[in-house]
Amino acid sequence: MRIAIVGTRGVPANYGGFETFAEELGQRLVERGHEVLVYCRDRHSGTHFLGMRLCTLPTIRHKYLETIVHTALSTFHLLGQRQDVALYCNAANAVFCWMPRVVGTRVALNVDGLERKRKKWNRLAKAWYRLSEWLATFCPNRAVSDALAIREYYRQEYNSETTFIAYGAEMGKLTTRVALDELGLEPEGYFLYVSRMEPENNALLVREAFEQVATDRRLALIGDAPYSDDYIARVRETRDPRIVIPGAIYGQGYKELGSFCYAYIHATEVGGTHPALIEAMGRGALVLYLDTEENREVAGGVGLPFTAANLPEVLRQVLSLPEAERERLRAAAVSRVQERYSWDAVTDAYVALFEELCTDRG
Repeated sequence: MRIAIVGTRGVPANYGGFETFAEELGQRLVERGHEVLVYCRDRHSGTHFLGMRLCTLPTIRHKYLETIVHTALSTFHLLGQRQDVALYCNAANAVFCWMPRVVGTRVALNVDGLERKRKKWNRLAKAWYRLSEWLATFCPNRAVSDALAIREYYRQEYNSETTFIAYGAEMGKLTTRVALDELGLEPEGYFLYVSRMEPENNALLVREAFEQVATDRRLALIGDAPYSDDYIARVRETRDPRIVIPGAIYGQGYKELGSFCYAYIHATEVGGTHPALIEAMGRGALVLYLDTEENREVAGGVGLPFTAANLPEVLRQVLSLPEAERERLRAAAVSRVQERYSWDAVTDAYVALFEELCTDRG
């Protein structure tokens, strides 16, 4: 099949979950003999990456316009490409999903989570996301949810069925420690937090909770975000020498940090399945997670939940856990990812969906 991936920043993955999703899924589709076209915002050094063909188009670098403008241009370009299937990412792009259908391309839309709940959006942006949720129920041929909680939301709110396909993650620890050396961290000597630094992801909450805990271990707050300068400045306002805040780290360095942390702290409160949580579990990290429905769904009892009020207490609890209990939780996390969140199983599910859509067209 000829498959286009639309609505992300593109590959190589240097931003967030959808970009990692495009890279991991796209390369596996290529390995299975499919042709993959990925629309990108940032120019790569070549026209291909891991077998995927790249199409870089401009956009307006603006908090409220960047995604919509790029997806619009990508869609207009897509109309002349004779693709069998277009996979759109982000419910905000639902308004464009009917257009490729006019020229015979089948369209699937991964709706992600409930983005309208993010505090960074103004009333107009939140209204757009709300409208886009409704458009997602009929503009694409099929809507995809990566969390059971999101699938149930669309059932209850719109009486609409989505196809559930989980997110994926790699498994196993790395042996290299370059990123740790650069940050002055020791194996098992630090708590790790990784996310875009936006208010709903609670980096500030994690930093302030850690500052209340007496320990020689350190805290590495990894992440960045466009259009969040004020919040990031607040996160960085600390005099605690145990805390390192280097910004975003991708690729090998990110994997190394997940492989050697004492525990991983996942504090996101908005969205569907969060890639960083699954990826930490796949590396065998001891996981602490904010107690939301979506996070409980992923962790499934293999981590320790916390609330905004009791995070310092949970951090102290983790520090006092016997080694045998820590190892049990780590092994259980890896097993859960292997059973539910492998990239090969995710690719199988998308291929089955695309084949079904193409058969329906026939």
